[in-house]
Amino acid sequence: MSPFLLTRTLPEDATDAALRADVLHGLTRTPKELPPKWFYDARGSELFEEITRLPEYYPTRAEREILVARAPEIAAATGARTLVELGSGSSEKTRHLLDALPALHSYVPVDVSESALTGAARALVDQRPELNVHALIADFTHGLALPGTPGPRLVAFLGGTIGNLLPAERAAFLRSVRSLLAPGDALLLGTDLVKDEDVLVRAYDDASGVTAAFNKNVLLVMARELGADFDPDDFEHVALWDREREWIEMRLRARSAVTVKIPELGLVVSFEAGEELRTEISAKFRQEGVRSELAEAGMELTHWWTDREGRFALSLATAG
Repeated sequence: MSPFLLTRTLPEDATDAALRADVLHGLTRTPKELPPKWFYDARGSELFEEITRLPEYYPTRAEREILVARAPEIAAATGARTLVELGSGSSEKTRHLLDALPALHSYVPVDVSESALTGAARALVDQRPELNVHALIADFTHGLALPGTPGPRLVAFLGGTIGNLLPAERAAFLRSVRSLLAPGDALLLGTDLVKDEDVLVRAYDDASGVTAAFNKNVLLVMARELGADFDPDDFEHVALWDREREWIEMRLRARSAVTVKIPELGLVVSFEAGEELRTEISAKFRQEGVRSELAEAGMELTHWWTDREGRFALSLATAG
């Protein structure tokens, strides 16, 4: 069996402290907002897996299509001996890369969820006895120190998750990734692309209501973890396309005036009828915009692959 190491770089109470800070800040500002990472407790993760199988939600299928078709080219272009995956989750999509990298020595999955990391690692070490797996419990948006592994290294950030960051946050994140890259290393970045508004909105507001349940799950997380007396039925799911910023916004809109108590924070929050809580942005990209943002962070776009319908892109960048 291949070696498996698990390193924790976050304090045991980091998740609880971050939730408290985000709720306190987000629900006392105007307009109200929360970061999308709080969707993903066990139930939220199950709902998202269901979303990825919906006919309206194309990104997962489109990215998988590119990985299956282009993994050999990615391997040839990088010659990676270490694969670092940011926000690895179940590591399911990454297996296409693992299969295509014949000289791979080490895999470094990075996630805030210890259970996700250990579950994925158990499967990998059984299937790939030659692979060294060093998992990191870490928040990659707040700086990251990688373990000593052989280069070249390929840092993968898939799923279009970079779109959940505001422009200033994206710039800071890309600069932090650039700081990890030595000569010969590369970044593989997944980005959802600008397309027809109706296609985009349907992807975040499916007919069967799964995305609505996923959006409202953040209220249940606050109820369980902080004692908040949110009633999900008091809110409706909203998905809007912002043409100017070229991003989707998911919001929860109060159906009527409502007051919510959050005992763990000693906080009382009032919503007016029709007031909205923004729970996610999902920016969509164009090739020149991706090239420009990478360049500003000190990286050069060298390869650009899309699915057959041009809905999603994987780009490869090196230190410029």
